Amino acid sequence: MNISKADIQRETTFKASRSGGKGGQNVNKVSSKVELNFDIDNSVLFSDEEKEILRIKLGARLNKDGLVQVICDEERSQYLNREKALEKLYIIIAKAFEKPKPRKATKVSRAAKAARLDQKKIISGKKENRKKNFDY
Repeated sequence: MNISKADIQRETTFKASRSGGKGGQNVNKVSSKVELNFDIDNSVLFSDEEKEILRIKLGARLNKDGLVQVICDEERSQYLNREKALEKLYIIIAKAFEKPKPRKATKVSRAAKAARLDQKKIISGKKENRKKNFDY
């Protein structure tokens, strides 16, 4: 992925609101919570194939308008929350384009099979000893 955070920032919209949490009396006066919205469909950064990949991979993160929404209210300042939200969005997009490693099929080792069978024999022996003998 050859896209920078500055490119993503140009295509995002920010909305600030009052945040809960730490900040004391300041929290009631300052809008430090940041809501970042990124529209995949109207983006010029990605090709149509890449947009389709993003829509599939980020389907759970899309809101009803089809925007990727990232909310950050961890810091006391709006600027820092804005930077963190951009960082989160960049990471989310980067992870969407990562190709998963192919799974290598493996076999259970001979020692593991033998250990499992030995354990089964021990447990079945315990259960066998619990039975009452009514043959007399």
